[in-house]
Amino acid sequence: MRRTSFEDMNCSIAQCLEVVGEWWTLLIVRDALFGITRFDDFRSRLGIARNVLTQRLEHLVAQGILDKTPYQDNPVRYDYLLTDKGRSLWTILAAMRQWGDEWAAPGGPPIESVHKSCGHVMTVQPVCSECGDHLTVKDLRAKLGPGAHDPSFLPGGN
Repeated sequence: MRRTSFEDMNCSIAQCLEVVGEWWTLLIVRDALFGITRFDDFRSRLGIARNVLTQRLEHLVAQGILDKTPYQDNPVRYDYLLTDKGRSLWTILAAMRQWGDEWAAPGGPPIESVHKSCGHVMTVQPVCSECGDHLTVKDLRAKLGPGAHDPSFLPGGN
């Protein structure tokens, strides 16, 4: 069953979900970030049906998240390589991993991300891009941006 499309919703979160909101999609991107590039490797790691993997890979290529590059001619086989757009999803996956570690991994994190330069385990720490202060949701307020179409989208419309 096809889910409802968010294509017409004027919301950046909805637009992101339109591209990567199907649950297999982010697991494919996760594995691509780990260096997996081949169909059979994705399939064996994820235990995903061939037809579903084919659909997800085609979607990711069409959305510019992956590039499809032939590595063999007979039969033709492809590497699926992350684009800059695809690599930029790592922050979303890192935040999701951290949330899962805290709230859904009672035995501890199954994987830790280690910063190569300092050797410490990395955690996602939201900071203000201007002043460097650490942020929580209580430190923020939403305001309409230049792409807003409907002022009623925000409570109070500001």
